Amino acid sequence: MTMGKVAWVYPGQGSQSVGMGQDVVEAVPKTKDYLDTANAILGYDLAHLCFEGPSSKLQKTKFTQPALFTVCAMLTYVLKSSGLEPDGTAGHSLGEYAGLFAADCLSFPEGVGLVAQRGSLMEKAVPAGEGSMAVLLGLNEQEIEKVCQEAAQGEVLELANINCPGQIVISGASSAVQRALALGREKGARRTMELAVSGPFHSSLMRPAAEEFTGLLKQISWAEPVIPVVANVTADYVSDTGVLRKLLTKQLYRPVRWEESIRRLVNDGFQTFIEIGPGKVLTGLIRRISRESRVVNFRGMQDLEKVLEITKGDIVR
Repeated sequence: MTMGKVAWVYPGQGSQSVGMGQDVVEAVPKTKDYLDTANAILGYDLAHLCFEGPSSKLQKTKFTQPALFTVCAMLTYVLKSSGLEPDGTAGHSLGEYAGLFAADCLSFPEGVGLVAQRGSLMEKAVPAGEGSMAVLLGLNEQEIEKVCQEAAQGEVLELANINCPGQIVISGASSAVQRALALGREKGARRTMELAVSGPFHSSLMRPAAEEFTGLLKQISWAEPVIPVVANVTADYVSDTGVLRKLLTKQLYRPVRWEESIRRLVNDGFQTFIEIGPGKVLTGLIRRISRESRVVNFRGMQDLEKVLEITKGDIVR
């Protein structure tokens, strides 16, 4: 199998875990600069939170987002220092920001401050307990649209993540989500599960957060990406920074079109995908979207030789 073009893809919330990034700092001390920079901007010890937890704090959106972004930036530095460069990039929700960092579109200091503010805005947009998200397995997009229409009963209930064939996440008012779970089972969903998230992300309930976020995006020194970047909202390439800002605002309350994003890359000759970040959520999704693609994880230093072997880089300490 030829390698084709290589895409670096970045996960969103849910991939975080206590201990992430610790082996990277031990093996490549230069990566500690990212944590030191983040600490200075955020005003708390991000390294301690990533390495030691507690998990209950790391799971909170306002902490998860800068923590995951920082670890993804550290892993990206390791790959670039090893002589690797991606041909294109995409990220799932929060992961889109790490992709923009990899594409030299967003600096790390501005990026970590921005995603921390994004997390705080998302967390406070809807009072705790009033909104949630759930995954329905085994139904197609049209079937889940119908479930949402029936279960909404005047409340917000929408598609949030179109992840891969047979896996779609819905988001909205908690009571409407509960009705959809029951209705989804009636309609033949193979499995339904409420997600452990703190709000109804990628639904129109996030519009209040988006309005405030628009102003923050205008304060960032965006640069045009040096490689193709696929946006969540359109599942298409974006290079104009004005368009990018608008799409990042919409991303808060519109669905993540992940399946279409990967299909776009595959159709354009991307055959190898490297998931950069803790966990392996995207690896599973991409394998279900495109069985012929080669997918490899880069979660930490234990994966570096495997990645280099596939992409022919050199280990740099």
